[in-house]
Amino acid sequence: MCSCLGLGLGLGAAPGGNLETEVVKDSVSLCNLNLEDGQDDSLIKLPDDILLNIVERLDIADAARTSVFSKRWKHIPAMLSEIAIEVDSFQPKHEGRKLTSDDIVRANTTMLGATRSILDRRAGSPCTIHLLRMQFYLGDESIFIGQTVANTIATQKVAWVEFTILTKVRKNCTKNELITYGTQFMSFFDSCPNTFGGLARLTLENLRLGESDFPKIFSICRQLEFLRLYHCDLGYMSLLEVEHPQLSELAVVHSSLRMVDLKWVPRLTLVKFNGFVSQDNPVCFGYVPLLQTVSIINIGFSRHKMLKLSELLGKTAVTNLHLNFKSEKIWVKPEGRKQLLPVFHKLRLVNMLNISEECDLMWTMFILEGAPILEELCVMVRDHSCEMITGKRREKYVFSKVKDKGLEWEPSAYNFKHDNLAVLKIYGFQEENKFVSYVRSIREAAVNLEDIYLYNNPACEKCKHPVPKEWTWKQRLSLRDKINKGMLSPVKIHFLTK
Repeated sequence: MCSCLGLGLGLGAAPGGNLETEVVKDSVSLCNLNLEDGQDDSLIKLPDDILLNIVERLDIADAARTSVFSKRWKHIPAMLSEIAIEVDSFQPKHEGRKLTSDDIVRANTTMLGATRSILDRRAGSPCTIHLLRMQFYLGDESIFIGQTVANTIATQKVAWVEFTILTKVRKNCTKNELITYGTQFMSFFDSCPNTFGGLARLTLENLRLGESDFPKIFSICRQLEFLRLYHCDLGYMSLLEVEHPQLSELAVVHSSLRMVDLKWVPRLTLVKFNGFVSQDNPVCFGYVPLLQTVSIINIGFSRHKMLKLSELLGKTAVTNLHLNFKSEKIWVKPEGRKQLLPVFHKLRLVNMLNISEECDLMWTMFILEGAPILEELCVMVRDHSCEMITGKRREKYVFSKVKDKGLEWEPSAYNFKHDNLAVLKIYGFQEENKFVSYVRSIREAAVNLEDIYLYNNPACEKCKHPVPKEWTWKQRLSLRDKINKGMLSPVKIHFLTK
């Protein structure tokens, strides 16, 4: 009988409660074992389900080696339900040294050999591969990796296939490098149409493709549900049109695209944009009836116009909205209830992150006016120094001198009330009038507010900021008094450090 347990399943309810711990300990030293047939070893006597659970906790290379231990172990790797083969496991680990072309070829070649060994060994196995995840560099070896996967898809049961395709230059690609990688990728793509036709997830980086290439990709990758594009375009300030019947998640990161036009994506539920160059709306939402979550991260320069969410989100009805301002200029314009209600009438969660410490907070109240069933509002205030552009590099860009210019907001109705907001979270809260006044304004408007969570400045290992200090009892009492003073009923205020 074939048992294909997922990673970490099946052991939690073991009698005695210690079996899982012992199995994990055994799995750590598994690669050091040298078992002979007939040897009396407790691991050999374990049932297939337990042996499989051990092997699925190992690196894929170590998992493959277990088949040489004994005849008892030989069939276990062929039962794996999840196979993740990543080029990172096969490339040299030299800190401070950049990978060379020879390093990448060797890593890809070694990975190709491992891929063939692992997948060919499964030939004839009745067990389904629930997840086949591949990460490799774009190169001549890519075609052979793709053909091996295509053969597996054609001859075995494979439920989900993921590709992450890397390039030698990971950041700051030149125009010529983008074009070269784009040409190389399309050659790979054209050589393995059956492989790409079976993909569910695809991550690409550093590609400048031709005008007809993306339509070809979308037409061949009919099973695609997730697509992430990092620094990919069809030329500087180009337009990307998306029409796909299955795509449910799209992430566009650091792109030079003028706009992404989501013309017809009937199953799309989540869209992420990280950085855009356009002065106007970076995305046009066409037919996206299931869209729930929109996340936009951007550094607002002086050239960026203030975006109107009522126009940006068009005829959508999102439930989750995440905006990250990277501690720079605020690039959304406060609007009135009349303009926002058509797109915010289903909105339940809003995160507004990395608002500069220079900015006032009252402008964020426009979200409450336009979102009548909003349940949770999260605001993070901080100047995140390790992510901000500083020094001479800052002189190369045109930053806005006033980060909250044009954010004047006035309530559409006198004594405005909100009935559904239950939770308010503020990260980077300080004992300043603007923070206290802001919380009191939210309290006055949100008549059914239940919990307020106040966090100190978030710690960041990269910034090497000190761990936030605990709120003193005196600080807590003082802030509670200031926030609740004059209110009809007190609300729960939670003071947290992280």
